[in-house]
Amino acid sequence: MKPVHPRASREPVRIGAKLRASRLAQGLTVAQVAEASGLTRGFLSRVERDETSPSVSTLITICQVLSLPVGDLFETVESDLIRLDDAPLINMGGSDVVERMLTPRGQGRVQVLRSVMQPGASGGDDPYTVNCDVEVLHIVSGELKLRLGNEWHHLTAGDTMTFPGREPHTWRNESDSETIAFWTLIPAPWSGSQ
Repeated sequence: MKPVHPRASREPVRIGAKLRASRLAQGLTVAQVAEASGLTRGFLSRVERDETSPSVSTLITICQVLSLPVGDLFETVESDLIRLDDAPLINMGGSDVVERMLTPRGQGRVQVLRSVMQPGASGGDDPYTVNCDVEVLHIVSGELKLRLGNEWHHLTAGDTMTFPGREPHTWRNESDSETIAFWTLIPAPWSGSQ
């Protein structure tokens, strides 16, 4: 069997945005990078817009000025797409609520949950805690009452409440309509189950 050689992609390698982001993150101007690298401002500007490709030695020089490892320019972005219909159903213990986990199960830094709460839905009479540092509750539509400690907060569409996940809390949908909310938990406390 004859080996099949790989073919190079016809898509150009785009590194300009990463170079520009690195430069801006350090508060450097194009002029400062040009002076430090011995390159022209116009050339650096074209590189940042992916209008020209620098030679390997020029790229190394730019990266040295920016204290940026050359390999970082070619790393692929790690991403996961979860479509709503494919998001796993979970049960955080509430009643009359459909909850889906929108972040990958293996994501340990953050967890995003979508809750659709029917009229009369509740997180329970007794306050509960979540094993995370920060909880962010955003109301997409409808309204919700959130109890933190002994205080009740009335939230409506567009409102966002941030609080410690370990603070005892519960919630209720006392309205006559469905409420949709997103819960962001940092770090992810639980991988969920189907």
